[in-house]
Amino acid sequence: MVNVLVGCTGSVATIKLPLLVQNLLVLKPSETKIRVIATEHANHFFNEEDIPADAEIFNDSDEWAVWDKRGDPVLHIELSKWADIFVIAPLDANTLAKIANGLCDNLLTCTARAWDLSKPLIFCPAMNTKMYQHPLTAAQISTLISWGYQEVPVIEKTLICGDTGTGAMAEIDTIVAVIKGHIVT
Repeated sequence: MVNVLVGCTGSVATIKLPLLVQNLLVLKPSETKIRVIATEHANHFFNEEDIPADAEIFNDSDEWAVWDKRGDPVLHIELSKWADIFVIAPLDANTLAKIANGLCDNLLTCTARAWDLSKPLIFCPAMNTKMYQHPLTAAQISTLISWGYQEVPVIEKTLICGDTGTGAMAEIDTIVAVIKGHIVT
């Protein structure tokens, strides 16, 4: 069994989350388990009913719902232990900055902070061209790569806002192929 944790953030590319989960579930259908962490802003871009029923979805409120007293499980720790692979697709500029600077103010960033660096963490940036081209973005991506995280680079295309340029999340097939490289032997 391979446990894949998918994180999604407040990028419009989150509209591709249902397709990503569907494609991951067909890699090794009886051997792949998917859980999703959606940030508060990610929830704006998809409907939970569009996610296959076999995938569990967690939100920030779940972090506090499972903990009541000392000794209770802490969700971000449990998710980081459960997962064999963590893929953040899309990784928006805000969450990229948070992770690169060690901030952990939601379930996704806390899970990333608790991540065992001996396991793959794959990230797929997605943001407007102007944001992607800002010097901070390259520095923050370099920081994540220096920790051993694997980037699936952005592509150039016409973005939802109408701008054309780099910054779009890689195609789902590309992301799935990278993940498959880690789970199929």
